[in-house]
Amino acid sequence: MNQQVSITPNGRMSLPAEIRKRLGVAGGGTLVVEETPDGVILRTVAQSIAHAQGLARKYARQPAASVDAFLAARKDDSGE
Repeated sequence: MNQQVSITPNGRMSLPAEIRKRLGVAGGGTLVVEETPDGVILRTVAQSIAHAQGLARKYARQPAASVDAFLAARKDDSGE
């Protein structure tokens, strides 16, 4: 679903009520903003944790499961 939102002169934007309700932030809450080469991703904190856990599982299965190996593989995957 794509919806257009406006940003006020002071940088605030409002997410449509139906999106806030689906995300569970209808009464207020926190979203994590991730800037990517393709645009911006908004995630709830729970979604961000699940995303990070998925990345950790992906890299933890590799034979060299050190922090240095994780960071090097993450850097390769992200193109940084």
